[in-house]
Amino acid sequence: MQLRYGFRLYPQPGQRIALARAFGCARVVFNDAVRAREEARRQNLPFPKAAELSRQLITQAKRTPGRAWLGEVSAVVLQQSLRDVEAAYRNFFASRTGERKGPRLGAPRLKSRKDRRQSIRFTANARWSITPAGRLSLPKIGEVRVAWSRPLPAVPSSVTVIKDAAGRYFASFVVDADPLADAARMPDTGQSIGIDLGLTHFAVLSDGTKIDSPRFLRRAEKKLKKAQQVLSRKQKGSKNRKKARRKVARAHAHVANARREFHHQLSTKLIRENQAVAVENLAVKALARTRLAKSIHDAGWSQFVNMLAYKAQRYGRIFVKIGRFEPTSQVCSTCGHPSGPKPLHVREWTCTACGTLHNRDHNAAINVKQAAGLAVTACRAPVRPEPVSGIA
Repeated sequence: MQLRYGFRLYPQPGQRIALARAFGCARVVFNDAVRAREEARRQNLPFPKAAELSRQLITQAKRTPGRAWLGEVSAVVLQQSLRDVEAAYRNFFASRTGERKGPRLGAPRLKSRKDRRQSIRFTANARWSITPAGRLSLPKIGEVRVAWSRPLPAVPSSVTVIKDAAGRYFASFVVDADPLADAARMPDTGQSIGIDLGLTHFAVLSDGTKIDSPRFLRRAEKKLKKAQQVLSRKQKGSKNRKKARRKVARAHAHVANARREFHHQLSTKLIRENQAVAVENLAVKALARTRLAKSIHDAGWSQFVNMLAYKAQRYGRIFVKIGRFEPTSQVCSTCGHPSGPKPLHVREWTCTACGTLHNRDHNAAINVKQAAGLAVTACRAPVRPEPVSGIA
């Protein structure tokens, strides 16, 4: 299993210019490749192969006056940009034919220098390295200072340099995980848990634990509003507007980072303490079109569930998503009697069949666990009433 380890970069002014040059060259090659594919499509010609695009858009283009500056950056960066185009078209066609699951993807679009995120990738043959002093040495850029927050568990196979909308630089290393080290880090447990995600509480567990929702965006709304007002008063195209836009981006990045850290800590805790985890497959996109859209986006359910999924796969846990149409809030978890749908303001109800008083969210969490059929035996083997995939 491959993992990404991200670290903050602090390039010098000259290195920032070199990185901007590399971002621009990679973007130009990407756009040229997209235009070449689109031109072939309009003329009903076969799509040009990767080798042909590399020869035309990189090797031959460097010899022309209009593209001579492509030689100022590492050739690996330009080649990886072409690989990104190929991957984007493969995903697009696989999505159209149904081979790729999930939401349908559109055709690759042209990149802009005003995009919020810019990136370049260096593979092993680019001869990048980590110096004994702990700096990241990149070809034709130099040795960039890295803020190491933790050691890398293995030698990375590639590194991606990213610049976000807030003007921050990051290095994302691709590392192969060690299954033996992961197994020793998180030994097997005999526990299983069901999770009901919500807005009043971010999560209610089947054991009765309630985890409050931090509401990071709601808490930062006043600061964001002020920053947006300052931005709206700046003249378009001015340097002050660029500074104000960066302040807005930094405020949003602070909210996103706090939310991501909360999701990481909670998902790691749940995976460490439980051998099996079950959640409901929520229709987040549909719910985000309601009047609760801001609160739903603020909760970040999809990001949290994705973290649970990949961490369960990494550490050998069982992760199950139950169907979104499972009536978890309508069925008594004690006797199984269906009591019908209830409006959102009803937080507690009594079962008419057995007389049990239920908390709405706790009852739903228990039903999520029961619907997934999670019951870990003494031999750590999951017992399920019907086949359920390990990772849904």
